[in-house]
Amino acid sequence: MRRPVEFIALACLVLAACGHGMSPPLLGTLEWDRVGVAAEAAEPIVAIAVNEGDHVETGALILQLDPRRTDARLAAARAELQHSEVALAELLHGARLETIAAARADLAGAESTVVNARRERERAAELRSRGLVAQADLDRADTVLKTAGATAAAARARLEELVHGTRPEDIAQAEAARDAAQAGVDELVLTRARLDVRAPRAGRIDALPFKLGDQPPIGATLVSLLAGEAPYARLFVPESRRAALAPNAKLRVTLDGDGRSFDATLRRLAADPAFTPYYALTGDDASRLVWRAEAVLEGAAARELPAGLPLHAEIAGRDP
Repeated sequence: MRRPVEFIALACLVLAACGHGMSPPLLGTLEWDRVGVAAEAAEPIVAIAVNEGDHVETGALILQLDPRRTDARLAAARAELQHSEVALAELLHGARLETIAAARADLAGAESTVVNARRERERAAELRSRGLVAQADLDRADTVLKTAGATAAAARARLEELVHGTRPEDIAQAEAARDAAQAGVDELVLTRARLDVRAPRAGRIDALPFKLGDQPPIGATLVSLLAGEAPYARLFVPESRRAALAPNAKLRVTLDGDGRSFDATLRRLAADPAFTPYYALTGDDASRLVWRAEAVLEGAAARELPAGLPLHAEIAGRDP
């Protein structure tokens, strides 16, 4: 945070420049592209591979979350996928010859039972006509015959199903079940991979908010990374300097803390003012407009600078 003395000195510099007809400096701060990686699972941290300030390449391992719960879910999902694949293969291959032969044998046995039940029913009917048995005995024989007929019909339908093969609708359902199981496995594989938190871009580790053994909640930032080839100056351009600047303009950026200066190239200049819109201003109020700009610092020394340093900039080759 800038000290009060520095604010006073900078304010005096701006006021003096305005009082002598000089252009005010472009004020701003030093920034890096900041990348945060959020937790996708509420699991304890079991390993941390880097320290704050370390440089990492894209894909480098930063920390690991406990994978045991996800590994168990992944194993179950893979087993379900295997089961659905086997079920689909069975439908595609059709019934085995041994299964069809067994179904024929079951049908033959059921039909034999029907023949016997019919004979018993006929015998009971004859005895009933002579008054030798009760009506209940005849009714019982009717029931046995009907049951045997139903069993034979079921065996015949089962045999026809095996002989005619699998219906296309059954195969389509099995394929859909297989695809759903595969999607579940793919999702868990991705979740498992993201428990190994890796650098999305090359850069420098700025902050590791959690320690070994902590269990961050879902959505918490696990690591903050300063990315990019070089830092940039975030500048605020007053209305009096706006017309003199354009993208790719060369600037000279000076750090307010130690006075070091760096060459910089303006890479972005906002088309609209950052504060009060122009149509709401008249007269002298127009001088209060400020445009946001970004200028990339050049030189190897700039790559080691931290974010947040106060600075000011001037157009290179011009007197303020």
